[in-house]
Amino acid sequence: MDWPVVWLTVRLAAVTTVLLLLVGTPLAYWLATTRRPWRGAVEALVALPLVLPPTVLGFYLLLAMGPDGPLGALTEALGLNGLVFTFEGLVIASVLHSLPFAVQPLAVAFAAVDRSLVETSWSLGRSRTQTFFRVVVPLSAVGFLTGSVLSFAHTVGEFGVVLMVGGNIPGATRTLSIAIYDRVQALDYAAAQQMALPLLVASFLVLAAVYSLRRRWAQPWPIGF
Repeated sequence: MDWPVVWLTVRLAAVTTVLLLLVGTPLAYWLATTRRPWRGAVEALVALPLVLPPTVLGFYLLLAMGPDGPLGALTEALGLNGLVFTFEGLVIASVLHSLPFAVQPLAVAFAAVDRSLVETSWSLGRSRTQTFFRVVVPLSAVGFLTGSVLSFAHTVGEFGVVLMVGGNIPGATRTLSIAIYDRVQALDYAAAQQMALPLLVASFLVLAAVYSLRRRWAQPWPIGF
């Protein structure tokens, strides 16, 4: 097992998941509660990575992060290093590529919260922020769990976007999926199996645990204002 590759992949997935929860939570709540006419366009934009070929997304991200792209120009103006073929670039690409896997479960969970509980909290003098954290978040725990697990697992398995934006630099951008591909290309199936099989087993066990917890948490939670 190539442990530096494993560590880089886990670190990328963990950072991406945290950022997705920070970015995806307000976006998902807005999608679940807004009646704005452009909501459909925003939903389509969020879900675009589900149907867009990863190489297409990776290509446009590569252009955006390059020296002539808006992100590349911004980092250059700030005196920062470029984003292409760096871990930071991988994080940005992974957040955009995995966005629907965080936002959609959260939006479904937020939309399922009983509106009367929210309005009762407001009538008792709680602010919208207090209501969100004391009522909506506890009742949406399954959505947070599902979004976190799916985001993490999807980032671990990314290939096309990671390869386009990060390349295959050992210790910097080589993730598990790319390392497995390298082993297969070299006809080293034994080494590929060493990395692929634990990933398969871990993915199955994690998803099985998530689905089990979702059934257990299906009952409404008591809420104290």
